[in-house]
Amino acid sequence: MPRDVQPVRAVKGTRDLLPSETALWQHVEDAARAVFAAYNFREIRTPILEQTSLFARSVGEDTDIVMKEMYTFEDRDHESLTLRPEATASVVRAYIEHSLYNEGGIHKLYYMGPMFRRERPQKGRYRQFYQIGAEVLGSDHPAIDAELLEMLVLLLERVGLTSFRLLINSVGCSKCRPEYLKVLRRALEDVKASLCSDCQRRAATNPLRALDCKVESDQPIINKLPMMQDHLGPECRQHFDRVIAELKQRGIAYEIVPRLVRGLDYYTKTTFEITSGALGAQNAVLGGGRYDGLSEAIGGPPAPGIGFSIGEDRLVLAHAAAARNKAEASGVQETSSALIAYIAWLGDAALGPSTSLARELRRQGFSIEVGYEPVKLKKSLGMASRLQARFAIIIGEGELASGRYQVKNMNTGEQEEVEHMLIAEYLKENVTKEAQSTTVT
Repeated sequence: MPRDVQPVRAVKGTRDLLPSETALWQHVEDAARAVFAAYNFREIRTPILEQTSLFARSVGEDTDIVMKEMYTFEDRDHESLTLRPEATASVVRAYIEHSLYNEGGIHKLYYMGPMFRRERPQKGRYRQFYQIGAEVLGSDHPAIDAELLEMLVLLLERVGLTSFRLLINSVGCSKCRPEYLKVLRRALEDVKASLCSDCQRRAATNPLRALDCKVESDQPIINKLPMMQDHLGPECRQHFDRVIAELKQRGIAYEIVPRLVRGLDYYTKTTFEITSGALGAQNAVLGGGRYDGLSEAIGGPPAPGIGFSIGEDRLVLAHAAAARNKAEASGVQETSSALIAYIAWLGDAALGPSTSLARELRRQGFSIEVGYEPVKLKKSLGMASRLQARFAIIIGEGELASGRYQVKNMNTGEQEEVEHMLIAEYLKENVTKEAQSTTVT
């Protein structure tokens, strides 16, 4: 190379992942795919480029992302385009554009890929960064929120994280939040002169985002502001209480943080964040929440949803800092992408045992789905058939009393009573038989 030719370097805030690093990334991604498959999530891939209006309408025009961080430009047709700063809006846009809602039922989708924000680069934060995320569209049942968090806990355990905390809150909805915003606006008016310039602006334009301020000197003032928890409407209070009850039933540790609002405008009701002690000061590994009005905001039909995004850069750092071989040495078998069983429950008393059974089976590597809406057995079996589940596990009043569940082979129609504690062994034995039969054939 001539001495006067300077080498071209990567753009500031981006970096190359070299072969010595990518094996670690693949391990994390493989673990994520295996856990997502166990909960019957399917992959979606959306474009890196989107119309700028998508993020202005969904994320919020007054957010730091839209105002300061997006990479936006005009193409040759004078159309404003943006490199995606996050993926939830893109997934919901695809859900609407391709009319997935016409298929009915719940859509469980996951994604992996690069996002772009012009932030100040630091450890675990880059201008091209990577996210692993998942979205559930089509249901506002509190058990969906809890199942999503249960899945996240399992994923973090699989990649070797042990010292993490689940922080959770409710930010209300379009019915109860406006009244709270009036109260918050009045409180901010009295103290805004002492806050940072961003919060002074937010006090008038988007007061809720003042609670998300990261400026250290503002924290004592913010901690004294009115809390959304004290202003939740009956519907949001009931929803949040049910989510908490579901977490307790599943044995998932959590902390209620009344100031947790996240940084995006589309969140409603449940919001959450998971932090890890392995990351030091910048300790947030992931965040997410419910966004029941997002579809309508970008021109779609009503479609309640909830999702999360994991900062893969930080997750890999946390995984490397933890015992990376822990998950590999646990002896848990790999999951198949095929759905092994659909659990059909009959009567409210059967929902708890059904979710407990699903959790046990998923932890042993089986791909399991649970219906959360109370429907008749015929419809549940129809859903099991549509999802191409190999087996349907039926749990009703009689099954709970006897401790023996009905297991139906969806291919042959044969049905057997199986002791609750032997369900996993039964499934493993029969899946192996099917595999051997297929091989012989």
